[in-house]
Amino acid sequence: MLGKEITTLVNENKLPGEYTFEFDASRYGLNSGIYLYQMQAGEFNSTKKFIYIK
Repeated sequence: MLGKEITTLVNENKLPGEYTFEFDASRYGLNSGIYLYQMQAGEFNSTKKFIYIK
């Protein structure tokens, strides 16, 4: 866990609704491992993990 930010997918206001965003790990030269992602919207804040396997 190095704590480095890789990228920000979306940083803009959105209207209420469902949205889908794609993260292409190959663009960032990531190694296989466990990564954390964070979602924030108003008072909502959620951090989860995903496993990337090349």
